[in-house]
Amino acid sequence: MKKSILQLTILLLTSVIANSQTNQSKPLIIGNVDEIYSTALGENRILNIYFPEGYKKNDSIKYPVIYILDGSIDEDFIHIMGIIQYNNFSWINRVPKSIVVGIANVDRRRDFTSPTNFEIDKKHSPNCGGSSKFINFIENELQPYINKKYNTNNQNTIIGQSLGGLVATEILFTKPYLFDKYIIISPSLWWNDGSLLKTNPEILSEKFSKHISIYIGVGKEGLTPGLDNHVMEVDANLLADKIKQSKSKSIKVYFDYLPLENHATVTHPAVFNAFRLLYPQNEE
Repeated sequence: MKKSILQLTILLLTSVIANSQTNQSKPLIIGNVDEIYSTALGENRILNIYFPEGYKKNDSIKYPVIYILDGSIDEDFIHIMGIIQYNNFSWINRVPKSIVVGIANVDRRRDFTSPTNFEIDKKHSPNCGGSSKFINFIENELQPYINKKYNTNNQNTIIGQSLGGLVATEILFTKPYLFDKYIIISPSLWWNDGSLLKTNPEILSEKFSKHISIYIGVGKEGLTPGLDNHVMEVDANLLADKIKQSKSKSIKVYFDYLPLENHATVTHPAVFNAFRLLYPQNEE
């Protein structure tokens, strides 16, 4: 059964209101926490949802949706949401006001990886191989749920880093119509000895007509946890080069190398850069 639970209350900040006698505190409420049951995954999943300023359920205004992989409160949801909110300020106005959906993890190494032929991968992620079910969840359960319950306009962005970048790439290559913008950061393309890089996805075809913009960012990150013939920067560059070979006129790809960042620090600056590149029309 699908249900909406308590409003998302984040006590990262305390609002202190002084009056003549006492100090009072109240929670900072920014959105909802929804819980839905996934038939594809056979489990409940938590969604952390941020609403842009001015959002009203009964309003006629429709909003884009930005989906964050690794979207738990203690993962990427808060700081990515903050970048989006910052870029919504009227004096910046780079990113359209958007609903932000953080997909909280249950088992990211299961959900973000495809089956592999290599023991080194299985040692890294013993419960691997569930990406097709996770993508099924996004396509047939998550997006329909969000579009039915909230005021959306069918413009969708996905943000994924590391293994999240791997599954975002898999979606781009196998279900490209699910998103209009892909923000792929330090993707773990070493998985299964770079099998994704060896495929011939639909987006490379001249007949592919959906307009998609892709940002690929990577820091100075070196060797990967998989086979030792993979380097994070090299694989990310190979991905960008592969997409640039597309004969479709509707595909745009941006490659961004951030040499001052590593695998642990790259996400925040990469997302900021991604918005700058993917939304250039509002720059002066």
